[in-house]
Amino acid sequence: MDSKDAIEIKKGEITIHQIEDIQSQYTDDEYRRLRRKVDRYLLPLMFLCHGLQSVDKGCISTQATFGLREDTGLVGQQYSWLTTVFYVMYLLFEFPSMLLLQRYPMGRILSVYIILWGLAVLCIGFARNFAHLVALRAVQGLFECCISPGFILIVGTWYTTREHAARALVFQSGYVGIGTLFDLIAYGIGSVSDKNPGAQSWRYMSFFLGGLTMVAGVLCLFFLGTPSEVRWLSSEEKKMATARILDNNTGHDTTGTKQWKWDQVRECLIDPTFWFAGLSGFLGSVPNGGLTAFSAVLNTSFGFTNLQAVLLNLPKYVVAILYFTFVGWATMKKNNIRMWFMMVSNIPPLIGFLLVSLLPNESQYKWTKWGAIFMTVPFIVATFLAWSIIPSNVGGRTKRTVIMAFTFLGYCAGNMVGSQIFQAKDAPRYIPATIVCAGCLGLQIFVIFTWRTVLVMRNKRRDERMRELAMSEDERARLGKELGEKDCTDLENPFFRYTM
Repeated sequence: MDSKDAIEIKKGEITIHQIEDIQSQYTDDEYRRLRRKVDRYLLPLMFLCHGLQSVDKGCISTQATFGLREDTGLVGQQYSWLTTVFYVMYLLFEFPSMLLLQRYPMGRILSVYIILWGLAVLCIGFARNFAHLVALRAVQGLFECCISPGFILIVGTWYTTREHAARALVFQSGYVGIGTLFDLIAYGIGSVSDKNPGAQSWRYMSFFLGGLTMVAGVLCLFFLGTPSEVRWLSSEEKKMATARILDNNTGHDTTGTKQWKWDQVRECLIDPTFWFAGLSGFLGSVPNGGLTAFSAVLNTSFGFTNLQAVLLNLPKYVVAILYFTFVGWATMKKNNIRMWFMMVSNIPPLIGFLLVSLLPNESQYKWTKWGAIFMTVPFIVATFLAWSIIPSNVGGRTKRTVIMAFTFLGYCAGNMVGSQIFQAKDAPRYIPATIVCAGCLGLQIFVIFTWRTVLVMRNKRRDERMRELAMSEDERARLGKELGEKDCTDLENPFFRYTM
């Protein structure tokens, strides 16, 4: 490449001088080799960290069946508040943390957060009472708040729109792999406590998870980041990484980082997709909050022992990884099916929650009720795919940051509600809570359908306008890239096309 290079590295930053013919400077084989290298470095690490996040925040459900409530003297709704306070802090620090990700090196900020939340999880093993537990869970929520949105933003800086869903599902399925590992470790630890009743095995679960999370955070310091940050790419590979995502029309990893654009914030408030994203995040998270805190409690209420409840998670993980793999493969092969998968994935869980609420807790129904809980496995796909739609469908760095933050505010609020609707007075069947979870999943299907209809109509209007102007597809794509590199939003860029 000569002085007319389209992409140039200066002072560690990538700047765009011109758009035409950037991608043609590299061959398809070079792009494929780069993608495989990025996959090798990023996906296993993100798989590990995201899996640890899911297991770390949800492990209190398993710990509760191994004596956490009794050993720390929890009464009434205090156990539910351990989940609620986690999401209160998650909500309060979501937006400030997203600002940090916008202004400073994303990989470094995420790595520090991972180490600090791992320390909080480890310290839970030393807790003696409700005050200790609630304080540590609050700290844990504070530092876990930007991991999921941060990882989604990182995916958007490395991968093409068509690759977003599949790559996001790879790291989001980490809860399956790490969950399986944790349940096997928990089963071993719990078996020891069965022979030694005073062992308080739940504490060792925290020691194991907290220590592993801190190790993962240290690894992230060396390998996690956007194309302009990482040290495992050459200067030429960084140029290629930027050229590769120009078709996204959303800019690259340094586009729009120098200033906060309030006009893009105002645009969010009048864009219906902003509200759809937040509402979908809320509705899908109500059942998630309930299951995070009470799935193991529900299984033991059906008549299973605490050790059996741990092992009964393993079939769910197998089905989850198979379903995630299928959805990821399908979305790579065919365009605009993400939102259909989001809607379909909510139907079996909706039926499952209704069965849990309607069937009595009698021995002849315990396997049927476990099967109903098993049916809830796919619902998380709607939440995960909704997250992946944001980097695909939102132009403008500030707008993307705000919508991502608002989506996770809805996620936090839903999880808080989900943990509180399971009232101690409704134990052991928790009928009102399971009915509310079913209702939320039904409403989420309606919201996703409406959201998709809006995007389809926008694409149709823009295509009609292009035909009126007699503009070729190549010209439309070229102008879309130019406006994307100027940090234009998806509404400001008439050449932008939405994916569904």
